[in-house]
Amino acid sequence: MFSRYVMYQTCLKTLQTKLLTNTIRGMASSTSHHQEPQRIEKSINSVQLLGRVGADPQRKGSEQHPVVIFSLATHNNYRYDSGEFLQRTDWHRVICFKPGLRDTIMTYLKKGQRIYVTGRITYGETKGDDGSTKTTTSITAEDVIFLNTTHSG
Repeated sequence: MFSRYVMYQTCLKTLQTKLLTNTIRGMASSTSHHQEPQRIEKSINSVQLLGRVGADPQRKGSEQHPVVIFSLATHNNYRYDSGEFLQRTDWHRVICFKPGLRDTIMTYLKKGQRIYVTGRITYGETKGDDGSTKTTTSITAEDVIFLNTTHSG
């Protein structure tokens, strides 16, 4: 009876060891960068802006990786209990990498135009002339709709 118990315990330990080893191997392979995750989680990064262009667009970047940058103003209006109105302006840095849209922006977009921009928010870093690093927040434009060509107040 004692020998059966010892044999049972030995088999149990062997099974536990094999299960643990396989579990660890499975965990290691699932964290590998070479395998696609079992479940890809969906997320949303969507921005819509309606406002006026703050300055004519600028072409930046390199010949291989050009980018067009412009500023866009949006407003929030507040009314105090006293009846006084306050308008707060937010300035957005809009960037565009898409070749066709980039060329259209450079050709037709002018300061003061009212436009509608759809895109996504992006974060990055730039280096100043003094070598310091500055964090940037931009809207990467997917589409720009021109609403009019003159400032109507």
